[in-house]
Amino acid sequence: MSETKAPKNGLMDIGKEAVPTFVVRPEPALLFDARAKRFRSLAVDHPLAPYLSFLADLTQAQHDIQANLAPVALPDPEDMERALANDMPPLPAPGLALDDTATLTVKRLFERIADLAVPPPTATARDTLLKADADQRKAMAVDALTTPAPPDEIALRVLVLAGLQVHFARLASLLDASRLKRITDGVCPACGSAPVSSSVVGWPKAHNTRFCTCSLCSTMWHVVRVKCVLCSSTEGISYQTIEGSPDTVKAECCDSCQRYVKILYQVKDPALDAMADDVATLGLDMVLAENGWQRGGASPFLQGY
Repeated sequence: MSETKAPKNGLMDIGKEAVPTFVVRPEPALLFDARAKRFRSLAVDHPLAPYLSFLADLTQAQHDIQANLAPVALPDPEDMERALANDMPPLPAPGLALDDTATLTVKRLFERIADLAVPPPTATARDTLLKADADQRKAMAVDALTTPAPPDEIALRVLVLAGLQVHFARLASLLDASRLKRITDGVCPACGSAPVSSSVVGWPKAHNTRFCTCSLCSTMWHVVRVKCVLCSSTEGISYQTIEGSPDTVKAECCDSCQRYVKILYQVKDPALDAMADDVATLGLDMVLAENGWQRGGASPFLQGY
């Protein structure tokens, strides 16, 4: 395990010349296809190759089903205005009424992966939803957004959340990014979900700045560097990696809350993906857990970890 302390000086210089926008909306038409390619690339000669390959197929399915989905509809404008006026996300995942498009999206994903060779628990979960009626599918989707998964439903929960990722990314892509504002620490300004990881990007006008990526809708929001994205502490921040591993993915650990969120240096490797590289570096999570750190990033693909 390698540990690097955060610099004591120069906090105000980080990103000083950059003027990043606060929010970057997801582009669903590109997002899942690129993520599938990244999962497939990471699977080569990886200890988690079977799971990464499955996730490559699943995220490719997330991309493919969009071609035949009806357009999504944002919530009532008055509801969204009320939420924004009260510093709340306009697409509150736990409380958002799921319409037929949402539950049909989940169903379409399950239909798309019907012929994939998957582990028995995943096959059972897939068949369970395919046999469910509309009300049962909606109940599964609501549960996925509001309650922890029971141990015997983890495989089902992973698949349901994968479908909901598509739906919420499509919704978030329609929002006016300029209206979105900071909610609180570690909360997506679009849907209120937790970040999966953060990334230091190399974009024009945002070079070397850091954005969190939502674990549900994939909205990205700016958070200054050398600061815990979960509790905002700037004290006791350190960066940990496994000896010999690339320095493009680290765990940003916070002494104040004893949690960590991974930070990806896309500025060094633009191929890094907030979701895919988080899963592929599960070994880092395991080492940190042994050392008493609590994972702060959320991922539907690491349910039960």
